[in-house]
Amino acid sequence: MGALDRISQIGGQISGKLAAGGRDRILEKRPDDVVVTAACRSAFTKGGKGGFKDTQAADIMAGVFRAIIDRSKINPALVEDIAVGTVLAPGGGATEMRAASLFAGFPETTAVRTLNRQCSSGLQACIDVANQIRAGMIDVGIGAGVESMSLNYGPSAVSEFSETLESNEESANCKVPMGVLSEDMAKDLKIARADQDKFAASSYQKAVKAQREGLFDAEIVPLKVKFEDPKSGETKDITVARDDGVRDGITAESLAKIKPAFAADGSIHAGNASQISDGAAAVLLMRRSTAEKLGQTILGKYVSGAVVGVKPLLMGQGPWKAIPKALDLAGISKDDVDIYEINEAFASQCLWCANELQIPHEKINPKGGAIAFGHPLGCTGARQVSTLLYELKRTGKKVGSTSMCVGTGMGMAAVWVAE
Repeated sequence: MGALDRISQIGGQISGKLAAGGRDRILEKRPDDVVVTAACRSAFTKGGKGGFKDTQAADIMAGVFRAIIDRSKINPALVEDIAVGTVLAPGGGATEMRAASLFAGFPETTAVRTLNRQCSSGLQACIDVANQIRAGMIDVGIGAGVESMSLNYGPSAVSEFSETLESNEESANCKVPMGVLSEDMAKDLKIARADQDKFAASSYQKAVKAQREGLFDAEIVPLKVKFEDPKSGETKDITVARDDGVRDGITAESLAKIKPAFAADGSIHAGNASQISDGAAAVLLMRRSTAEKLGQTILGKYVSGAVVGVKPLLMGQGPWKAIPKALDLAGISKDDVDIYEINEAFASQCLWCANELQIPHEKINPKGGAIAFGHPLGCTGARQVSTLLYELKRTGKKVGSTSMCVGTGMGMAAVWVAE
């Protein structure tokens, strides 16, 4: 056995020992833990039709920012930086999000930035802020995400490629529409439509049950907005407090009747893919010692995060590669995780990742997912943190993972612990 082989063997033994006691270790409380003291979101509404169809992304975000201040009772001046994930906004939405923070009550001393890692932007924002706290750059920050797909979704979201990029096969693959590549992936990996429809129907059924039982109420902030009635043209004030994409009565049999969207003989359609939606979410993070000094209630803590790359045409496989990396960094095994929030970009990819990782389906998205209530691109990663921590707390469970596939062939995942 060579030296490198011996090092690899020793590393494997150490990793195994860490995983064996990893769950107990991440449940320990340390002064330098990065903790979540408030997390909330707006309702998610149907793109172009729902309650936020006439509301700018910055206005939704401002409402959620205000809710974070109200819920946590934190002095806004203590928040040093805010990162907002957003994907479609012209100019990256940087100017609007700074304005939203000021409108919400944060002082000029609170810095604001936006970022775009497509579907994982909200998670990236939370992890960026957590890492700033770990590095000592700031003491208190907010990771957030927002998207108005009603107002910004469309062909202009992706610019034309140059001849230089078009000449490279993998570069050119970065602009293949996600529905098309997901259809091709489903065919290549033999993911049956019946299985996709069964998974999608379950997402709707879980979301309907959770909504009926008020399980989203703890995380959703009601927001008052202007809404133009499409029939009368009248503009009125409405309060948006419920995910309006959740539909009752959805079954695998009813989904089987919907025509495929991307190929005549395809398996992907509007009923087993994520909904186009509008919404925002925010997560307040700080060091545990800071939270205790400020008398903040601790909802949970951030443990680890991972980002990976896969082939652009295999975009949907991102969680399959990212989740094990995040778990390894946390020193735990997949069985140590109580709840997985895996974004349902498409039933095909979420189902494939879960099956390849051998994750029991009852651990995945217990209150439904993006198929049932939507995927505002920049928001989802921050929304998952809120959904996960409240569900862990409600059920008395402790360890959770959030993850998603990412456009152009990436995946992202994180590990969180509830308190």
